[in-house]
Amino acid sequence: MSINNLRFTKSTKGAEFAKTLRGRIDNYFIQNNKSKYGNNLMVVKTLLMLSLFLGPLIIIGTGMVANPILFFALYLTSGLGMAGVGMGVMHDAIHGSYSRNRQVNNYMGYTMNLIGANASVWKIQHNVLHHTYTNVDKGDDDINTPFFLRFHPYDKQYWIHRFQHLYIWLFYGLSTISWITLKDFVLINRYKEMGFFKKEGEFRRELLKLVGWKMLYYSYALVLPLIMVPLPAWLIILAFLSMHFLTGLCISIIFQTAHVLPDTSFPQPDKKGVIANDWVVHQLVTTSNYAPRSTIFSWLIGGLNFQVEHHLFPNICHIHYKNLSQIVANTAKEFDLPYLVNKTFFGALWYHVKMLRELGTSETKMK
Repeated sequence: MSINNLRFTKSTKGAEFAKTLRGRIDNYFIQNNKSKYGNNLMVVKTLLMLSLFLGPLIIIGTGMVANPILFFALYLTSGLGMAGVGMGVMHDAIHGSYSRNRQVNNYMGYTMNLIGANASVWKIQHNVLHHTYTNVDKGDDDINTPFFLRFHPYDKQYWIHRFQHLYIWLFYGLSTISWITLKDFVLINRYKEMGFFKKEGEFRRELLKLVGWKMLYYSYALVLPLIMVPLPAWLIILAFLSMHFLTGLCISIIFQTAHVLPDTSFPQPDKKGVIANDWVVHQLVTTSNYAPRSTIFSWLIGGLNFQVEHHLFPNICHIHYKNLSQIVANTAKEFDLPYLVNKTFFGALWYHVKMLRELGTSETKMK
């Protein structure tokens, strides 16, 4: 079924909840004289994460580091910075919540290209498909997986899925390598077929930009070290892959532990494409928070532990989510709607593994 045919139902309860919640969130910013966009802390975070990412690569590129252990340490540090840029800088920028200035958001969104991926492709995959059709089969691209992974109870089950909770970590680690090599090219062509990039010449321009940015990334992240560093080429390539493995693992477990859980729902549209919930209620039943009391952890991962708030208000910068969470939780309780949360990140990760195992061993259609 085409995503153009998917639509949500409307109810008085959902509409009243959305109206009440929006009013309370707006009042929070008015009463506290705050902007919903980023502040100086976002600038500090941006400088820190970009420094963690680019600093080690600059040192590597000089060719001065010949010690293998130090060399690997620099690449791995860059990997942590790459994850930080992805979760805490470009994510807000592409959602338009980094700054009230659209140009600033556009420029900061290019940090996605700087780390080897593509902002235009991500905007469709994440902003449009994932945020609109969260946990909907064939709608949410975050759960549209290769045949050897099963993230949705309506996907076909194969015998290999019974082991996916064991081998998933390998594929999480390989996710950004896939992203910067093949995935963006596959997605940009698929999104063109789905009706995106409609303007004359738009697809060609985006494809050329995609190729150009990737050439730039590979030039400074891998080719320059291969030329400058006095170490075997295989070791340099292994360190580069290790950097991406760390980044992929970090980003994957942060995002997936908010949606693929036993308590989250996987609504299935009917034959007419109707999803049996208001969009706002749909976000509540398909999304879960974790580690709500962990201030430092939340800051480091771009507030992605408050996924409920992010899905309801993606145009608000993540630095506000912790303060908004109590408003959302209280309002959901008032309207007798779910507000899913796990107390710790490792608790959420355990439930994610449990869900993967259940999806691999049971053919039961879940809620």
